Amino acid sequence: MSLPRPTPDSTAVVTGASSGIGVAIARELANRGHGVTLVARSADKLSALAEELNKCGIRAEVLAADLSERSARSELLGRIEALGLIPDILVNNAGLSTLGPVASSDPEAELNMIEVDVAAVADLCSRFLPGMTARERGAVLNVASTAAFQPLPGQAGYGACKAFVLSYTQSLSGELHGTGVSATALCPGPVDTGFGETAGFSKEDAEAALPSVMWVSPEEVAKTAVDGMAKGQMVAIPGAVNRIASIFAQVTPRKLLVPLLARNHPGLRKGSTS
Repeated sequence: MSLPRPTPDSTAVVTGASSGIGVAIARELANRGHGVTLVARSADKLSALAEELNKCGIRAEVLAADLSERSARSELLGRIEALGLIPDILVNNAGLSTLGPVASSDPEAELNMIEVDVAAVADLCSRFLPGMTARERGAVLNVASTAAFQPLPGQAGYGACKAFVLSYTQSLSGELHGTGVSATALCPGPVDTGFGETAGFSKEDAEAALPSVMWVSPEEVAKTAVDGMAKGQMVAIPGAVNRIASIFAQVTPRKLLVPLLARNHPGLRKGSTS
């Protein structure tokens, strides 16, 4: 299994492409010759990235969309096809997290997170995969997290969302066997992208809670992601330490793991809310 060859009318759709991992994956795909369609809420940030890629001779389109809205998700494929493009690669990277105990959470924020982290992944896969399987070529990358392998008190909703993405993608991989289309779950550990600050962490808290050897750069995450798609891997985890930690998280009894995680999570130690 390999990534589809780039063609003049094919495109790699990257959601959440305005910052962090999304930007790095778009650049990595572009470096390998793929035209990209950049999707996020911020058209200005997308335009800056598109201009950068255009200067390198790579075709890049900007489609502003709020993927928490069902109407925006339902229109996305049609908007891409209206440009005369064939989406051979779908990267579901858009995501966000809330922070703090569920007992003091904001229900609207929790549901918004689930719309972006879960519903958007399932929605876009169900819309884009029929075309890929009909053409017998394509690749889907769904961005999960090492949080998918364990409970995450302090970010309960986020951990559960990423567990969904991992399980969903593994099932997709089985369904797609022999179709010419692959599905890969990317499970990064901590990445210095500003994601934690947006969720409500301070950078100092995040770095104190997670050992420095676990942190990887967005560029390393992007290379692992695209290499994983190229190899048809079911799960891709950047960094040897994070791969080992994910195994430890899966085999450790929950009655031991959950209290440990709760004690060390910054959102619970400081009584933060989402």
